[in-house]
Amino acid sequence: MVERTVMIMSNMTATQHLEIIREKNRPTVNDYIPAIFNHFTELHGDRHYGDDAAILSGIATLNSTPVTVIAQVKGRNLEENKKSNFSMPHPEGYRKALRLAYQAEKFHRPVICFVDTPGAFCGVEAEKRGQGEAIAKNIAEFMTLKTPVISVVLGEGGSGGALALAVCDELAMLEHALYSVISPRGFASILWKDPSREKEAADLMKITADDLYNFGVCDKIIAEPVGGAHTDPAQTADNISEYLISAVERLSRIDIPTLLDNRYKKFRKIGMFSE
Repeated sequence: MVERTVMIMSNMTATQHLEIIREKNRPTVNDYIPAIFNHFTELHGDRHYGDDAAILSGIATLNSTPVTVIAQVKGRNLEENKKSNFSMPHPEGYRKALRLAYQAEKFHRPVICFVDTPGAFCGVEAEKRGQGEAIAKNIAEFMTLKTPVISVVLGEGGSGGALALAVCDELAMLEHALYSVISPRGFASILWKDPSREKEAADLMKITADDLYNFGVCDKIIAEPVGGAHTDPAQTADNISEYLISAVERLSRIDIPTLLDNRYKKFRKIGMFSE
């Protein structure tokens, strides 16, 4: 089984982490991909409905190893966010991701997923095109994908929209990233009928990287520069790259039946409760 590794973190609240990951200059996959990978070639479309700019996917090399990259796209300004639908994928985005995952399995390429979304898009058209089914199929198929899968939460990892790209052999989180069953705003809207209380909700939800490491959900916390990734994007990219190179090398040495068994056990043991 994976030996989890943790970085020592400062005693920060979830609200403080939330403010850092929403910093407008925080790096996105558009910054990280060229800094971490060589020869990235983007591939488009789900071969069913169309392309979804909220998910960027393609093939690349990581330290000379061919890999498949699947990433949720955050924008830094209004125009970029409009193009990527504020990083809320449609079903065709998840189907594109699954198409690339199948291709990676066929050619024995490790899959690297970058998670950064408040949640999947919940509009009427997305529901008509099978949003729930697309997410559920990704979760089911990634569980049995016969190649290593590594997921890194860069900022927000909200609800099923994040989980669809986070069924993996190892889950890493940037130091200030959050990962939750629902976004803090959604939590506040349901519990208190008041979305403005999202910061209060964030502090109740136990969704920081430190929390999730202690719960056994997160396997690795990747350090960020003091103040957050935006203060030194190059250093953050180097930290992510160092982890990914190590993880790909480590997981590629495991035979596929053992890899799948470990992946199954990883998710079966998640959960904490009291009576």
